[in-house]
Order: sequence, then C-alpha cells, then structure tokens
Amino acid sequence: MGRGMTMSRLLHEMTLEELWELFPIFLTEHKEYWPEWYKEEQDFLSEVLREKQVVRISHIGSTAIQEIWAKPIIDILVEVEAQTDMLSVKDVLTSNGYLCMSEDETRISFNKGYTENGFAEKVFHLHLRYAGDNDELYFRDYLNENITAAKKYEELKLSLWKLYEYDRDSYTNAKTCFVTDITKAAKEMYCGRYM
Repeated sequence: MGRGMTMSRLLHEMTLEELWELFPIFLTEHKEYWPEWYKEEQDFLSEVLREKQVVRISHIGSTAIQEIWAKPIIDILVEVEAQTDMLSVKDVLTSNGYLCMSEDETRISFNKGYTENGFAEKVFHLHLRYAGDNDELYFRDYLNENITAAKKYEELKLSLWKLYEYDRDSYTNAKTCFVTDITKAAKEMYCGRYM
C-alpha cells in the first residue's frame, strides 16, 4: 500500500514521515468479515484482560459502520473501571502483541498488525479508556441508524483520502467538525445509553 519503500529499520526507529509512507491512508469498500475479525479479537482480549476490571469492549470506527468505505483497520474501545491501574493493562496488552502508540493519564492507544514491511493482513487499533469516555459508541450508533449521515461521512472520507494519503493527522483533523457535530446529536438522541 505504500510507495514501494523498503525499510530495514525497526518501527520505533523510523520518523513520523517514514511511518506515514509505510502505512498510508487506504480506504476500501465495507467487508462482511470485519465484524468477525472484531469478534475474534474481542474474545482474545476478554481472555488476556480477564483480571483487569474491564467494563466493556466495543467495535468502533468506520469498520463498525455498515456499508461505508473504511480503512481496513478494526478499531476497538476497551473501557475499564475508574480505579483500574492503566499501566498494568498496558503491560498485559504489550505482552500480547500490541504496540503502544500514545498515552496520557486517562487514555492509551495501541496498534497491532503494523510491521516493518507494512500492514499485516489483520490490523487493529485499540483505545484504552476509563468507563464513560466513549463518544465513539454514540457516533457509531447514529451512523448505523442514519444511512444519509453515514453516506455523507463516507463521501467526506473519500474526498480526503488522496489529499492526505500520507498525512494521517491532517486526514483525522479534516473530519473533526463532522464527527463532533454527529456525536453531539447522537448523545442528545441516545441520552446516557453508554453511561
């Protein structure tokens, strides 16, 4: 999917620009097997995190929205109880194939399926949060129940794809306004569904 780059260095040795070259934005039509990939990974996570006060594991992101084009990456939200030690959960995940991408006191992001040769067949992004930090669930539900809004989101993503193919941050930032507006409407509509 990249521009034919051959990297001999480890991922953590590469610059951000090199990583974007190796892992560009790539969209594809919705695949029927994405929910199956999520379920397999959910089962795996439920097992390895069974002692970590997990409240909910959810399929989020565009692969969780029916019938729209998406990056072929399964986004997973793992919510843990407020008193959970995030670093202990991080240790379990990094011991089980996940790489930490970013972290702060209340959120840690991971990926799985990124290799020195590009994407593996199955790629996952895992978002570790405290329970209730879950706006993505409202966004997902709203788009699954409102096909017109889902198609507008798809159109926006397709319009940004080639423009920001090698700039993931700009691609994400360009979607922020749409995502914020839909999430606000969804939270009003579903008032407290995931509290």
